[in-house]
Amino acid sequence: MDPFQIQKAPVQYDVAIIGSGAGGGMAAYTLAKAGAKVVLLEAGGYFDPADPKYITQLKWPWESPRRGASTTRAFGDFDAAWGGWEIEGEPYSAKPGTEFHWFRSRMLGGRTNHWGRISMRFGPDDFRRKSLTGVGDDWPITYEDFKPFYDRVDKMIGVFGSIENFPNEPNGYFLPPPKPRLHELMLRKGAQSIGIPVIPSRLSILTKPINNERGSCFYCSQCGRACQAYADFSSSSVLCIPAVKTGNVTLINGAMAREVLTDPQTGLATGVSYVDTRTLEEVTVRAKSVILSASTCESARLLLNSKSSRFPQGLANSSGVVGKYLNDSTGASRSGFVPALMDRKRYNEDGVGGMHVFTPWWLDNKKLDFPRGYHIEYGGGMGMPGYGFGGGIENMNGRFPGRDGKMKPGGGYGASLKDDYRRFYGAYVGMAGRGEPVPLESNYCEIDPNSVDKYGIPTLRFHYKWSDYEIKQAKHMQDTFEQIITSMGGTPLGNKPGPENNYGLEAPGKIIHEVGTVRMGNDPNKSALNKWQQAHDVKNLFVVDAAPFVSQGDKNVTWTILAASMRTSEYLIDQVKQKNI
Repeated sequence: MDPFQIQKAPVQYDVAIIGSGAGGGMAAYTLAKAGAKVVLLEAGGYFDPADPKYITQLKWPWESPRRGASTTRAFGDFDAAWGGWEIEGEPYSAKPGTEFHWFRSRMLGGRTNHWGRISMRFGPDDFRRKSLTGVGDDWPITYEDFKPFYDRVDKMIGVFGSIENFPNEPNGYFLPPPKPRLHELMLRKGAQSIGIPVIPSRLSILTKPINNERGSCFYCSQCGRACQAYADFSSSSVLCIPAVKTGNVTLINGAMAREVLTDPQTGLATGVSYVDTRTLEEVTVRAKSVILSASTCESARLLLNSKSSRFPQGLANSSGVVGKYLNDSTGASRSGFVPALMDRKRYNEDGVGGMHVFTPWWLDNKKLDFPRGYHIEYGGGMGMPGYGFGGGIENMNGRFPGRDGKMKPGGGYGASLKDDYRRFYGAYVGMAGRGEPVPLESNYCEIDPNSVDKYGIPTLRFHYKWSDYEIKQAKHMQDTFEQIITSMGGTPLGNKPGPENNYGLEAPGKIIHEVGTVRMGNDPNKSALNKWQQAHDVKNLFVVDAAPFVSQGDKNVTWTILAASMRTSEYLIDQVKQKNI
């Protein structure tokens, strides 16, 4: 028997959604609440962070089966991220001389089960970069188009923060932010002394209850394991599971989408063909409309693989832009040693699972040699100890300040080693910049003509290079990090990254914020989607992950994915009511 024999499903759904992350979860939730019959296809397994079989919160480091020696997951054995940059049987490649690292998450809720919960809105300037600077492109919409949906996402999901009135860092509806810890107070004082703002973070973590179905944060600092109290935002717990409970959503796990099916006469989408990851059988689901939310690169792969005589370049790709303008946040980091934080009394500094303070972009790029900004994320404090100091004691070349302030040999073993570890515990700070690149048509993904994955689906090949803009931005990050560490009386650790390694600029894809491969625009010749994230070529096909975004912004993208998906889903509902779809 042919393992890929197509099986016809008898049911026709109102909407088929591919992917259950932020965009797919919001679409499923919005449509289900409106009464639509939805099939939600997820390539990975089922996951509920409140189900005891999945809970990894509040486990000790030594409970790991490998005791920290290595890990089966990208962020550790207890992290709620099933997947990674490399997945067995799911290869991808890059053209010679280029590099891109593609993170995939195979589970209900996708990457939202593991992330920093940094939940910032894009600002007015982020939608009109070309008009303001002449570099890049404008979006076909403005901040005002998204603002009502940002407001509703704030109230529905919950985000803590503070009213600051930065021009391009819009305020929202905020829950009370957690208080800064000692190292954050010192970071804020030092940074502000040299003109760098440090304000409360904006994270989607409930510092107080907002409804009866979710608890509030109990400050275990382990949001990366997904919250058993549903106190942080994960699509699985906050959107997908409630959507299924309406009775209007059929969830199918282990459904690796192969292509979007279309009617050869009308060109309309008719459903989705997927491979059952357990049986390797190919299955078809029928639907009146199709929504892609498989992630930026996966959605591009699906469209490029959905070829037919009517769509020879791939579905929704008459413009030829699908796969192009791929861009990921820039990233660079530095750590420092702060003597004033040594020899402290021990107390619980766990806090929320992420930073309590951050620095929004504060400068005018017109006065700099790069056109886009970045924000700064801070870490440190006396959290749960791991294995080693993580950029601290081992980076000081075996010499440490003695109790008299003079450098001396340290470490070793026995009582001497224990004494040094106790003294230096909590005396380190770290900071990372996350910045906006300039999207380029030359950065793209395409179908690799020579490779398929274990499901028989053609894989992606990447072409990505940082431009001088991003490299100069990383240099500015490193200069700023040293200034901040020094301003708080600290010493930067390690050698300062230089031009030989792009000033510590992370490789493309490593920050996992990629956007742009199915961009929206007003001109069908230069974009794949219109301003409603609806395909120009196929009126019943929509994309609600970050693939439609014209640019990245100097913010994390999840809050914008959620707002955009809500907006698109309600537009689809309206179009169906008007019988336009």
